[in-house]
Amino acid sequence: MATQAANKGGALDALKWLVVIALLVIAVLGNGYFTDVGLLYRAIGVIAVVLVAAVVAMTTLRGRKFNQFRKEAWTELRKVIWPNRNETTQTTLLVLVVVLLVALMLWLFDMLISYLIGLFIG
Repeated sequence: MATQAANKGGALDALKWLVVIALLVIAVLGNGYFTDVGLLYRAIGVIAVVLVAAVVAMTTLRGRKFNQFRKEAWTELRKVIWPNRNETTQTTLLVLVVVLLVALMLWLFDMLISYLIGLFIG
């Protein structure tokens, strides 16, 4: 029953997405058409039209799902324990040391293989 109610807004959602696309096209074409207007005013106009398109998009089923996903992602992001400056510095130095060691090993293997090939070739 709930899926039928969710699917009922399909035609209206499609119309809303057409409005969103039309608004974005208007923003792009309007920005190109009004080249004689100052850049600041064109940027403000484009931002305003994009915000209106975003508001219309958020009223669709996918928009509501995206908004719910955004809220859940933000909640999870607040749960992350970020490393402090000391931990970050130590980890960065460790990565640099490992990269240098691997580079040195690859260089030595390359020199050894080149030497062995030189012995066989002549």
